Amino acid sequence: MNSNFNKPKGFGEILDQTFKISKYKFKDFFFILLLLVGPIYLLQAMIELAAGKSFIRQEGGGGAWYEEMIRNMEMSEEVSLSSNLAADIGILFVSLLVLFTYPVAQAAIIFGVNHINHNREFTVSTIVKQAFGRFFPMIGSSLLYVLIAFGIIFGFTMTGIFTSVLVFAIDVIAGIIVSIVMTASLLLIGAFLLTRWSFFFGSVVLDKNSPGLTRSWRLSKGRTFKLMGLYIIFFLITTSIGVAIELSFSAFLGNSVLLGLIVSFTTLFTTLIMAVGYAVMYLDLKVRHDADDLRELIDDYHIG
Repeated sequence: MNSNFNKPKGFGEILDQTFKISKYKFKDFFFILLLLVGPIYLLQAMIELAAGKSFIRQEGGGGAWYEEMIRNMEMSEEVSLSSNLAADIGILFVSLLVLFTYPVAQAAIIFGVNHINHNREFTVSTIVKQAFGRFFPMIGSSLLYVLIAFGIIFGFTMTGIFTSVLVFAIDVIAGIIVSIVMTASLLLIGAFLLTRWSFFFGSVVLDKNSPGLTRSWRLSKGRTFKLMGLYIIFFLITTSIGVAIELSFSAFLGNSVLLGLIVSFTTLFTTLIMAVGYAVMYLDLKVRHDADDLRELIDDYHIG
């Protein structure tokens, strides 16, 4: 495959490259996710079955498809209210395991895309082994990023609420205007900061730079809003796929274990696209940054 990584890419080229690589190495990358995350989804399904949840829910009654969907949703609420607390705790614990296996799967995919970048062959076992070699730096850096994200979200939320309440107490119209402006501004600033730091993971995995936040800040300089746009596009694509699958099957399966499995394994597919997209974006930032560094060296040489 001609990876075409050696030159900076535009918005559309990154999307095109992402889908080409996803198709080209779908079997390998999906197997990695299936191997590392799939068993957790199966264990979750087993806990739900043990708690008395139906494997396949087929409610009778006839009627139009949308009436059947509403009926199944109502049954879903009843099942959720009557669920076993111990089972809920078990599912929560099992779900937390994904926080440790997903970074390994994403790192393995990043290594795989990087091998494609250098036109090197690789095996699933090789890149998974490489990913586990960066396990503790990945987990530590990811926890730090989550704490920073929580701090930004919590701090901005409190700031927005306090300011809005204060202005509302003075004037209602002004309070509405300030609330809208504050909300939009804080969302934009928060998204900007989190995007600038979001490439820490690629730095930890490929560059062995932990926690990678400073490296990410430098790499994303001058590209932040385009990167935010790419994140939004990938989010819309993957969310649309997930929602379409869930709505299609929930009309017939209700809140069954089988529906949960279908949705979970659909998530593996959308996760693959996101992971490949992230890797392509990170490698593109590296190409641009290295090119800028080279130009600076040439300029310094001519000045000297």
